[in-house]
Amino acid sequence: MGKTTGFIEYDRVKVGYRPVDERTEDFQPVDVPLSKDVLIEQAARCMDCGIPFCHGNGCPLGNQIPEFNDLVYRGQWRQACMVLHETNNFPEFTGRVCPSPCEASCTLALEGSPVNICHIEQQIAETAWENNWIVPVRPTHRTGKKVAVIGSGPAGLAAAQQLNRAGHEVVLFEQDDRLGGLLRYGIPDFKLGKSVIDRRVEQLSAEGIRFEVSTTVGEDVSVEELHEKFDAIVLTIGAGLPRLLDCNGAGLDGVYPAMTFLAQQNRRVAGDPEAIAASRAGKTISAEGKNVVVIGGGDTGSDCVGTSIRQGAASVTQIEIMPKPPEDSNPDTPWPLWPQVLRTSSSQQEGCQRDWSILTRSLAGDGGRINKLHACRVDWAQDDDGRWKMAEVPGSEFTLDADLVLLSMGFVHPVHDGLVTDLGVELDPRGNVKTDDAGCSSVDGVFAAGDAASGASLVVRAIASGRQVAAQVDAWLSK
Repeated sequence: MGKTTGFIEYDRVKVGYRPVDERTEDFQPVDVPLSKDVLIEQAARCMDCGIPFCHGNGCPLGNQIPEFNDLVYRGQWRQACMVLHETNNFPEFTGRVCPSPCEASCTLALEGSPVNICHIEQQIAETAWENNWIVPVRPTHRTGKKVAVIGSGPAGLAAAQQLNRAGHEVVLFEQDDRLGGLLRYGIPDFKLGKSVIDRRVEQLSAEGIRFEVSTTVGEDVSVEELHEKFDAIVLTIGAGLPRLLDCNGAGLDGVYPAMTFLAQQNRRVAGDPEAIAASRAGKTISAEGKNVVVIGGGDTGSDCVGTSIRQGAASVTQIEIMPKPPEDSNPDTPWPLWPQVLRTSSSQQEGCQRDWSILTRSLAGDGGRINKLHACRVDWAQDDDGRWKMAEVPGSEFTLDADLVLLSMGFVHPVHDGLVTDLGVELDPRGNVKTDDAGCSSVDGVFAAGDAASGASLVVRAIASGRQVAAQVDAWLSK
């Protein structure tokens, strides 16, 4: 905990943003970090609540939140960094992009003003980097065992670091030209600057992890080679198959999965030539001067909104098939559960029309290119078994101008073609890699972690999964 009476003396201070007219002109981070003095006061608000639901219920990593808040309150930033890294390999990632289930579980959330946990976590990490407290931790011995980790997203990076520190030789394969997975190519730079990833990659490389980029396992490296050269294989390939529209006109030019759009812009920001950026999608995608419709109301949809605005879209509309959530509290998700309430992101604040309970019925175009989206409103109701079902509202049809439609409707499961099929691993009913409680697949010595096993989820859950599976792989190799 922080100060005994801190939650009474200090109000919650929100992290601010740069002015809209300034931040929409670039792809630099939108946040304005709180000062050290304010952070100390915010950490002081951590109360002696007895049972820290933030730690046990809210955080998938089990971060020791009261402990690091107390250390920040006392000005012991280096010790706070050590406590934080005991459970979280990459707090600067989660501090920027995690939706903060820990804050939803904070006892002060009952009053609507939880401790500012996520930003404190981020600033502990930044203070540590500024003071060179984060250094390579090399293993003191080598076991002689070799592990292949496939995929360099948060689960893969966490698993690789844990396995390497346990003394195993780790080679991480990544099909893209840079490391980070969706951290690199799925999250815009205005939320997560890529230098934040680069410095961690440098640390992991200095610790002894070998990275093989631009390498597609199943093509450049065969499954037979993996089994021959490695004692264990860890699949951290994510849930890369996007959910697409199933309606007339879905194949028109100008309709793209969100990640195709976002990855291309991230490559531009990274300085890639336009030809290279475009080649990944087959063509250049830009929202400049266009009426953009984003289908899907989650974080990825919000990222499409912010990116479209920065590219100079004429208008941006975001539609969601689910009903509009309550604005303040939701009796269906009481504390300490994650509250299903209305949230507005920094991108949505920048100029976006939002609408809910909207079903896309068809897309229309001219000369093979989209220009209209036909939709209707739907009502949601529970049947006798408590299942939610929707019904179209008669006479509610309407049309939106749409020169660019971005599909942010989530992911179905990992891509099966190639590696997953070649390995012969069993899949669960949703198409994810089926694993037991130890993360082991149906093929001996092949493990899976992160979204590849669970389906699309949060960065913080991916890191937790990578750590857990690494521990199981280490135990399996030590038999």
